[in-house]
Amino acid sequence: MAKVFTIPVPPDLGRRKRQRTSDPRYVDGQKMLVEAMKYLAKADPVANRPAIELISEHVRTRFRMSDSPLT
Repeated sequence: MAKVFTIPVPPDLGRRKRQRTSDPRYVDGQKMLVEAMKYLAKADPVANRPAIELISEHVRTRFRMSDSPLT
């Protein structure tokens, strides 16, 4: 059996975080999905309900509040 050794490294407190900037493609993608749901709901809400639910589920699972376009 091999032994595992860990060498603790103290955190570098002087390191600065990267400036956060938003990716316009990320924001545009979210807007496009919302516009698609609005269009489907306006055209025929009853017939397009499965499509609206599919897009809505995608938005809820893919784009959470914790998501970041930087990752």
